[in-house]
Amino acid sequence: MYRPVATTTRGGVPTDSGDSVVTLDQVPRWIDSDVRYLYENEDPNSDYADPLSTASGSEGNANGIVSKFPVDHEINSKIYLWRGDPWNLEVDAVVNSTNENLDEAHSSPGLHAAAGPGLAEECATLGGCRTGMAKVTNAYDLPARRVIHTVGPKYAVKYHTAAENALSHCYRSCLELLIENGLQSIAMGCIYTEAKNYPREPAAHVAIRTVRRFLEKQRDKIEAVVFCTTTSSDTEIYKRLLPLYFPRDNHEEEIARLKLPADVGDENGETTTAERKIRIKPLPNAKVSSPRTPQASVDLSVSNLGLSRRSSSYLGAFLDPAFMSLIKDPDQRRREQWEKTAQAQNSWNCFKMLGYGELGGPALSAAEEYTLHSRYLAKANSMNLSEIAEMKIVYRGGVDSEGRPVMVVVGAHFLLRCLDLERFILYVVKEFEPVIQKPYSIVYFHSAASLQMQYTCFTLPLD
Repeated sequence: MYRPVATTTRGGVPTDSGDSVVTLDQVPRWIDSDVRYLYENEDPNSDYADPLSTASGSEGNANGIVSKFPVDHEINSKIYLWRGDPWNLEVDAVVNSTNENLDEAHSSPGLHAAAGPGLAEECATLGGCRTGMAKVTNAYDLPARRVIHTVGPKYAVKYHTAAENALSHCYRSCLELLIENGLQSIAMGCIYTEAKNYPREPAAHVAIRTVRRFLEKQRDKIEAVVFCTTTSSDTEIYKRLLPLYFPRDNHEEEIARLKLPADVGDENGETTTAERKIRIKPLPNAKVSSPRTPQASVDLSVSNLGLSRRSSSYLGAFLDPAFMSLIKDPDQRRREQWEKTAQAQNSWNCFKMLGYGELGGPALSAAEEYTLHSRYLAKANSMNLSEIAEMKIVYRGGVDSEGRPVMVVVGAHFLLRCLDLERFILYVVKEFEPVIQKPYSIVYFHSAASLQMQYTCFTLPLD
């Protein structure tokens, strides 16, 4: 078993012995670090010149620009930067960047050698891991208690946004697993790898801002996040970017206002695409109804999923009819173009091939619907869809206040880039089969579910 080595120097530099252990009190916290990387003093000929050439504000004055990442000493006290492998750190969990098979050859260098053969044996029983997701195992011979394995995305300029969001989801999944397992400290190396062609500096932006946004919501449940670097170039990048997202004083916050990229993501740190946003226009000749007094209801935690039913009069007090009128978005326009093309090509019909009948033709009969449903259900029951279940997009969530089964749908977990759509459809058919014979309710969360499990939501009863 590992134990702290007395000869390990303060500051997190391990000794020459391969089994040395570095404790958190030997790693300087970011808030206590004497690193002051001031952009105005940069050498323009330096190898590490300012990468943020497209800043969000003018270089002259930061006045009037709202700080996206204000000074927060409590959050800063939880951040550490250490040069070295995470495997020597005595923390609750360390992160392993691997591939979808979780095999030893593609794992972070040195992990399996330090952890011993038991780690590879346990990884072989997990059934792989999807890109952007994470799984946890024991740490075996490591000083840490657990190893969290995650699969980073491949990078291509054409799919920059998708890769960026998948990488953000990697970091967020690791932090979520940390809390779910009752752990409080984590050491994270660079999940992005050169083998997957991810540029180092843009990836560091994603990593740092995702951690910052997560800690803003879960600061009470995480004690320490250690960013681990193994090269001098990565160390320099983190030294330069940490003050932008974790400013330690007003001066660094002012610099961050000028130097942060224009797009720093949403409340979770993920990049948002304007084309994918729902645009709403007022409903023509809509009558404005007077607000009605909502009926009393009991707000219960989602962990118990005793979700109260809200009556139609309650919803009517808050939902405007204009909500139901959506401006055509690019997806709808493309669908209409596709339908016109399909109608012009009478020689084939994609919908017919899939068993849905003629496009634009009469609806399926009850017998046809039953046959199609039975075919999909039989196929779903013959397959192992555990990886879809682990994504927590759709799952059974107990019963509502009237005893009806509740199906929970989390929109933020529906990552099309990480999902086999056909397998997902089969999983939905399989999950809904036990409840569709009687009335049930669906609860939909558009954003990611908070780990604090406190929501205001409404149910959709289906008869």
